[in-house]
Amino acid sequence: MAELAKLNIYDQIDSNKRKTFFFILFFILFIVFLGWIMGFAFEDQLTFLVIASAIAIFSSVGSYYFSDKMVLAISGAKEIQKSDNPELYNIVDNLCIGAGLPGPKIYIIDDSAPNAFATGRDPRHAVVAVTTGLLQKMDKPELEAVIAHELSHIGNYDIRLMTIVAILAGTVVLLSDLFMRWSFFGGRGRQREGRNSGQAQLIIFVIAIVLAILSPIIAQLIKLAISRKREYLADAGSAMITRNPEALARALEKLTADTEPLEAANKATAHMYIINPLKEYEGSSRGWFAGMFMTHPPVEERVAALRAM
Repeated sequence: MAELAKLNIYDQIDSNKRKTFFFILFFILFIVFLGWIMGFAFEDQLTFLVIASAIAIFSSVGSYYFSDKMVLAISGAKEIQKSDNPELYNIVDNLCIGAGLPGPKIYIIDDSAPNAFATGRDPRHAVVAVTTGLLQKMDKPELEAVIAHELSHIGNYDIRLMTIVAILAGTVVLLSDLFMRWSFFGGRGRQREGRNSGQAQLIIFVIAIVLAILSPIIAQLIKLAISRKREYLADAGSAMITRNPEALARALEKLTADTEPLEAANKATAHMYIINPLKEYEGSSRGWFAGMFMTHPPVEERVAALRAM
């Protein structure tokens, strides 16, 4: 993101918000088109659209209210009180005052790999989780910068956004799986009269099969792209809160240099952390195609953008 490095903090925030809006709009339109084309293949567009909507609503309710608890349980995070770590609590409280946010609950993951993430459906139900490794390996300005990054995710409603994106991606996968099962076990529905109509329906059916195979991959790529955009936005937000972009740049370099993987992390939660906890290489030298499958932007580009501020 060489162009982002040339922009100031507020330009970066505006740029990422615009791009994220278009990503979400495309995602929703893609699901509607997918449901329509699959329904058309069976001459029953309404059924597939209703099924897609029902899956999305059911998944969204569960994810909205319980996703944070599931992520914390998967990560092995334990809630702490102010008496357990007064210094950490003071850092979070001071940053929340500067960011105009209510204080989140604080969790600690007992792991020597440095990392952090935020979760929760809104600022009043938010959680910041940090590893013991982060507390041990960062100096105070760097720790403040990392926590400010996570608070930016909370303030920007990134957590809710990524929950919605995950739901949309899951809806695409379930819809595609349903179509494949229906096509193999339920038949192709009624045949239209006439040779031309039959050929047209066959073409639509083949297109629907191709979309059913490719759409989960497309959905995952969109989800990862949005995740990467939100990391740039949170970096800019951290710099705004702390007025110290260099501290976050140093922290990102330290996090990248530490080769120890986070044991509690997995592919389902990797996108939530400030850097990829699985320690997959995020550098741009692997090319644009490999970069499409990355959970985070290349660290060197994030550092360059911060130091350009």
